[in-house]
Amino acid sequence: MMKRLFPNPLLSAALAALWLLLNQPSPGHLLIALLLAILMPLLSAPLRPQRGAVRRPWVLARLILTVGGDVQSSALQVARGVLAGRRRPPNGRFVRIPLALRDAHALAALAVITTAVPGTVWSELAADRSSLLLHVFDLQGEEADFIAQYKQRYEQPLLEIFEA
Repeated sequence: MMKRLFPNPLLSAALAALWLLLNQPSPGHLLIALLLAILMPLLSAPLRPQRGAVRRPWVLARLILTVGGDVQSSALQVARGVLAGRRRPPNGRFVRIPLALRDAHALAALAVITTAVPGTVWSELAADRSSLLLHVFDLQGEEADFIAQYKQRYEQPLLEIFEA
């Protein structure tokens, strides 16, 4: 009953407190604060995104460590690439990566990971979510190897976390 009436208790409390802080205390404003606290979270609930279910927390922990290490090593590689740019210009390229991910939360996490790792920029997601286009600052080696590594390091753990 309480969960149905107050689906987001913090939001309800904040709305009521804000209303009472902005207005003179009176029984009428107390009633309005109570109505706001009940109605606004109920009316705005359909607008909030659904929560994603994390199924394998140990895979998530491993992914966080992997991304943390990749952020550090990629930052050093990009710095070296920038400093050595006159001698050896970076091999910047767009790479299209086919995706198996379909879950919106997993795709959002992949976008955050890609953005956080220096040297890669998420450029485009296909309308049917079947592939994404990345810009890679300095692609070393074969494109197929980069795609396989990207999928193995980031997409596969996200599949296990959100879609297994």
